[in-house]
Amino acid sequence: MASGWAKDGAVQEQIDQTVSDAVEAARAQFGSESDSRQTCAECGETIPAPRRQAIPGVMFCVACQAERDEADKGGGSNRRASKDALLR
Repeated sequence: MASGWAKDGAVQEQIDQTVSDAVEAARAQFGSESDSRQTCAECGETIPAPRRQAIPGVMFCVACQAERDEADKGGGSNRRASKDALLR
């Protein structure tokens, strides 16, 4: 496909670089492993080193994070059902 003066694959390279920049910005926002808590902010249990390495800046143990995720999930609304109800 002709793209003017750009070399083949230039668009994909630009997309890849944009994604890489966004990933690096997100990693910088979360901080490093040293910013992670040693113990859970909720229950005080020790947070395992592999979890601290996998999720820099982690504050909660797996159990407490799962409870928080479940609580956050319950407040949403089903927009599709609302639209369907309006069409009836």
